[in-house]
Amino acid sequence: MSGEVVHFEIPADDPQRASQFYAATFGWKGVDVPNMEYNMVQTGPVDAESMPTRPGYIGGGIAKRGGPLAHPVVTIMVDEITVAEQAVEKHGGKVLVKKQPIGDGTIGYSAYFRDTEGNVIGLFQAAKP
Repeated sequence: MSGEVVHFEIPADDPQRASQFYAATFGWKGVDVPNMEYNMVQTGPVDAESMPTRPGYIGGGIAKRGGPLAHPVVTIMVDEITVAEQAVEKHGGKVLVKKQPIGDGTIGYSAYFRDTEGNVIGLFQAAKP
């Protein structure tokens, strides 16, 4: 399990408006995700696969506010979400949204949990090639 923070999500009542705000204010570049109220944001330079090319920053997303996305969320990379979900529950956390595909699953899978302090945290599992 990698355990690295790899993504963030900012909830918004109007994701498009929020994306425009962050683009104008901080120069973030946004990419709408088809069939989802979600905008991927690049907070720095990226390569052809939209991965950060400089250490020290991560990209994220702006999503429609709702469900576990009531406040900003950081997302942790794991090898297998179901194993991480079991560890969360074992150590006193609560799984809020179980493993689900992102779009059609070609990107990977996500889940959300609440830690022992009440924070909502995301989990990400990359799609297997």
